[in-house]
Amino acid sequence: MASITRRDGMALGLGAAALAAGGGAGAQMRLIRRAIPKGGEQLPVIGLGSSATFSTTARAEDTAALREVLTTLVANGGTVFDTAPSYGASEEVAGRIAKEARLAERLFWATKVNVARGNGPANVAEARAQIEQSFARIGKAKVDLIQVHNVGDPPTQLGVLKPLKAAGRVRYIGITSTFEGQYPTLISVMRNEPIDFIGVDYAVDNREVETTILPLAQERNIGVFVYAPFGRTRLFRRVGDQPLPDWAAEIDAKSWAQVFLKWVIGHPATTVVTPATSQARNMLDNLGGGVGRVPNAALRQRIAEYVAALPEA
Repeated sequence: MASITRRDGMALGLGAAALAAGGGAGAQMRLIRRAIPKGGEQLPVIGLGSSATFSTTARAEDTAALREVLTTLVANGGTVFDTAPSYGASEEVAGRIAKEARLAERLFWATKVNVARGNGPANVAEARAQIEQSFARIGKAKVDLIQVHNVGDPPTQLGVLKPLKAAGRVRYIGITSTFEGQYPTLISVMRNEPIDFIGVDYAVDNREVETTILPLAQERNIGVFVYAPFGRTRLFRRVGDQPLPDWAAEIDAKSWAQVFLKWVIGHPATTVVTPATSQARNMLDNLGGGVGRVPNAALRQRIAEYVAALPEA
């Protein structure tokens, strides 16, 4: 079976540009949507992250590529944009683009807070100031989701976020971690705090969260943002130029990116996957991972075994 790789995306790039220019609802993909466990609001399963290459591009003088990425996301039915103050210029630049392109109210904005540890007045004030800066950058009266970044200082930062949610300024709150050593703290917060979301790294070759975290999220009705579904490009290096196996057609996958995304979406705890990209053609390819069929448990295992048999990158 032929494979659409990250290197031969000319047709995808042209399609993205056309959709971005048109932006009509009729052009939108039929993205799979998942309910936020607490409340039932439906979100498209594929979003956009703003670390990695997005963050690097945000530091450049010319941010036209990021405008095209964000426009491509929205033009094709996507809404979820995940950022953080610590992602360099990502939050500031994306906020400016969204205001200029009138996208802010069409996006589900997920950002984060993380300041120095400690529950003193200075730390609380710093957390509040960081959050207010995010409000100003995003330009929305309500921010959809703010999470404690990489477990940060939960008592301080959740102590700031919970009143903001109660006042209606923040719709959902949560906590994230992409470091296995932080998982015990993450699990403790999941068990003891009234959070709506977690954010974790999860990929076909990175499955530690399956042990406790994802089952606990299902038990506690906590939504799950998945980060690094490509293993921070590790999985692309691992498959290299290999064509897609025949089983890819069983899940309507037309690229390795779509295989990896559909594998993650196949876990019922997953709410949204937010791979980062600075290229519209990759954004369009990623969105294709949220269309059509997803693998059942048996095929997910088969895919995992296939990847495990490949040489490590």
